[in-house]
Amino acid sequence: MIIKTGRFGQLTIGNLEKVTIPGGILGFPEYKEFCLVDPGDDTLILWLQSLDNPEIVFPILEPKIFRTAYTARLSAAELRELRLENINQSAVFSILTIPEDVTLMTANLKAPLVINLKEQVAKQVVLQENEYSVKHLMFKELRAHLLTISAQQARTESARATAVVSIHDIPPSMTVRALQP
Repeated sequence: MIIKTGRFGQLTIGNLEKVTIPGGILGFPEYKEFCLVDPGDDTLILWLQSLDNPEIVFPILEPKIFRTAYTARLSAAELRELRLENINQSAVFSILTIPEDVTLMTANLKAPLVINLKEQVAKQVVLQENEYSVKHLMFKELRAHLLTISAQQARTESARATAVVSIHDIPPSMTVRALQP
């Protein structure tokens, strides 16, 4: 499938790059088919690109990058909806809000996107924990992490191009936990 996006231009998406979100993203329930795009800019931010509407795209980031103790506790019903037989076959992403002043960037830790990497199905879940915010300021933590990575990879990295990410190439995040019955 070939789509022309507003942000990334023309993208070719194969079956291994598609992810289905049956309930859509909160506020955007009509969009169900997505892919992940790596812009190749070394920010660690991926983009959740709608295949239903090429103008709809969300910046996402693994919350473990800036909040190492982050855990998404899912109910049995959420695990069933995601068809997760093994919680270690999932990845968790926070949807970001990136204002003009990037130092005010926030991550939605309260409602992460959980992807079943094997089945290529995802769900945005609303966590019951009160410790998580929908607007977690995280620029300083992300910048510190990027500076560490940049120092380690300065000699080995070359410029990368924008690429659609195969869902099966994403490593499990190990941040999903099942609620105790």
